[in-house]
Amino acid sequence: MNERPYPLDPVLLVDDEPAWLRSLTILLERTLGINNVLTVQDSREVPAVLASLRVSLVLLDVTMPYSSGEEVLSGIVENFPETPVIIHTGRNEVDIAVRCMKMGAFDYFVKTVEQERLVGGIRRALAMSELKEENRRLKQGLISQELKFPEAFSEVVTANAEMQAAFRYVEAIAGSREPVLITGESGVGKDLIARAIHRLCTPEGPWQAVNVAGLDDNVFSDTLFGHVKGAFTGADQPRSGLIEQAGGGVLFLDEIGDLSPASQVKLLRLLQDGDYFPLGSDRPRKMNVRVVAATNQELETKVASGAFRIDLYYRLKAHHVHLLPLRERRDDIPLLLDHFLEEAAGCLGKQKPTVPAAIFDLLGTYHFPGNVRELRAMIYDAVSQHNSGVLALRRFDKAIGGQLPPSAATPDANAPAGELLSFSARLPTLKQSGDLLVREAMRRANGNQTQAAKLLGISRPALIKRLQK
Repeated sequence: MNERPYPLDPVLLVDDEPAWLRSLTILLERTLGINNVLTVQDSREVPAVLASLRVSLVLLDVTMPYSSGEEVLSGIVENFPETPVIIHTGRNEVDIAVRCMKMGAFDYFVKTVEQERLVGGIRRALAMSELKEENRRLKQGLISQELKFPEAFSEVVTANAEMQAAFRYVEAIAGSREPVLITGESGVGKDLIARAIHRLCTPEGPWQAVNVAGLDDNVFSDTLFGHVKGAFTGADQPRSGLIEQAGGGVLFLDEIGDLSPASQVKLLRLLQDGDYFPLGSDRPRKMNVRVVAATNQELETKVASGAFRIDLYYRLKAHHVHLLPLRERRDDIPLLLDHFLEEAAGCLGKQKPTVPAAIFDLLGTYHFPGNVRELRAMIYDAVSQHNSGVLALRRFDKAIGGQLPPSAATPDANAPAGELLSFSARLPTLKQSGDLLVREAMRRANGNQTQAAKLLGISRPALIKRLQK
């Protein structure tokens, strides 16, 4: 099982006592799941370490040979002000710790006697560090307007500006360990965004997905937590749950709005504590997965009615991605149409059909309650009935509700594309016709040169030459 490093940027422990460094490392892993730790015994090495790599947090001893904790803190505050520092002291050094707080330390604790306070302080410091890193990445994305890893979103066909902004947000939160809630109507591609998060944050880790709608509490618990031998009648062998199977990766909980009240309590406890118990076991296990949830329901409405816990809602909504319905991104319809036509033709072993111009007027006014999934189904159905030449509109017209006149809905399937064109008394020249085709292709592709080239059946460099002319 791959173990996902947490946090992505290491925690730096600075202390001249090896025994304390070892015990603190074990404490961090057992209580917070922190497995990415660097230790330094010589305080003089700290500036070089911070200059060479980004760290999430520094835990700094006050009393050390060579450079004291106060001196090291002063250098960190001056040269690495974004790095939070927690001071740990002996019982008689509280006055020093207070001075360190005034200098800019995030928090302090007394060794061996304030373990619970230490864990809480580290959790808060890491949350703040992740938030700063997320804001930094969001700012970079807003400035550059470009994706660093566009291949992660290759399954989502879109040129819509709001969808691209959602992609940049997903890139910004990829390094966080907090849950992600994906919302949007049925058929908009929430599962594709969950897959993109997996590719970005744990590409080598496992992926586990479960639709929680309709699961009663016992099945939900067994599915997520697993069970030990003899946990219940029929449990002849132990079985690992999806949390263990997804260790070091992503656990995707689809239709989270339909989770039963009893299961909501268990999921909340899991997200709060990071621990879980397999059924029949009294030994806790540590969760090491990124939880991504999705729903097509209005969770705020369910919270208001008492059907969904408000504390679980805000736990899941640590990061929130909302996907637009297709009717609010109609500029993507030409891209999706071309993409699914090619996909359907390949899947069904047919030649990709020519698209009649009337299809864009037809689809451009439709509400698409089933969104992208509905459009894909329409296209597959139409291609399955297609033989050659121009794609017939009758299957689309039937699905939408008969909005076309009979002549437009049922063109001659064997007619070449040119027979659908209408001309005035004076024929355009070949060059004029070519220019008109290029302009129309660019309009349908919403300015996307790659998609326009596909519509025209030429290469992108050839299209660019035509546009330059």
